[in-house]
Amino acid sequence: MQANTLLKSPKQRKLLLSAGFSWMFDAMDVGMISFVVAALAKEWSLSSGQIGLLTSINSLGMAAGAAAAGILADKYGRKNILLWTLLIFSVATGLSALAASFAILCVLRFIAGFGLGGELPVASTLVSESVEPRERGRAVVLLESFWALGWIVSALIAYFIIPGYGWRIALVIGAVPVLYALYLRRAIDDSPRFEGIRKKPVPLGERFAAVWSSEHRRSTLMLWILWFTVIFSYYGIFLWLPSVMVIKGFSLVRSFEYTLIMTLAQLPGYFTAAYFIEKFGRKFVLVVYLVFTALSAVWFGYASTEGTLIAAGICLSFFNLGAWGGMYAYTPELYPTSVRSTGVGLAASFGRIGGIIAPLLVGVLVGRSVGLPSIFVLFFVTILIGAAAVLFLGRETKGIDLD
Repeated sequence: MQANTLLKSPKQRKLLLSAGFSWMFDAMDVGMISFVVAALAKEWSLSSGQIGLLTSINSLGMAAGAAAAGILADKYGRKNILLWTLLIFSVATGLSALAASFAILCVLRFIAGFGLGGELPVASTLVSESVEPRERGRAVVLLESFWALGWIVSALIAYFIIPGYGWRIALVIGAVPVLYALYLRRAIDDSPRFEGIRKKPVPLGERFAAVWSSEHRRSTLMLWILWFTVIFSYYGIFLWLPSVMVIKGFSLVRSFEYTLIMTLAQLPGYFTAAYFIEKFGRKFVLVVYLVFTALSAVWFGYASTEGTLIAAGICLSFFNLGAWGGMYAYTPELYPTSVRSTGVGLAASFGRIGGIIAPLLVGVLVGRSVGLPSIFVLFFVTILIGAAAVLFLGRETKGIDLD
């Protein structure tokens, strides 16, 4: 199941690893802001509403970036847009370390979010188009598994750097991908499928129409529901996770420690999804992993002891991130090459609206003293809606040719 045994072509293995590390840096940045917010809440005396606003501003940028990058990648190529998004978010993250006020930090986090949101759908499309059908699903899920590595790195930085050296140093570390972009420029090529249509790109208006045409309308509706519910639950839960641990009575350092433990469970979640996605299909992985994510969310909300809290958090990480991997593998397979990146980018962009709403909503609910069990029941219902959309509206794409 590892990249070495999965992909026989050295060029494809290099692409997976190269795109994977860019994905890791993306996740490191998103994870970092959740830990930085927990530290900022104490240093700048932020209200729960301000915490929710800061994390939602990041998601607002990701929504804009996903749509823009998806549209541009169908015209200018997957590789070019991938490099630009990597540069945008890493530079903005480094500049965030210099922010002297909450307002300036919000502006910089919007710009960083634009790059972050743009990179993900473009990277998954690039890998999906460059791998054979029988290996494609696993390859994209393994690409997504680098997200867990990024969160683990961010948790380690938070645990070892933020308490002793401050949140600004953590954000300076987040600027490292600028250097990686220089390597990536020479390390990867654009996808063979895009090269085949480069000289005859479909006009933007036609791409929008194609995504909602009778041929793709059912898939687009399903994907938009799926992306919204998954991102709503993920950002509502995981960006608040360190802060939720503090609310449950743990110190800031202890909350970082427990979050790191929970984050480690993401890797086996990805790897099992990578195995099952080619054995049982995309719909199986998505529905099963989403249902267990919903159950884990309720368990986490009602957990009251250290043991049950950690166990529920591990299950939540395992199943939620496995579902993410399935979603990224599934989405590019539902559109033809000429509009693929546009279709993926628009679905991801609509989903990011959930990432904007959820952190704000959690902030409002916490500010109004709504109990954590009630908040996590909301996530339970939302996730089940996503699972139902895949079950009743989705079509299986296992093993099919992309065009």
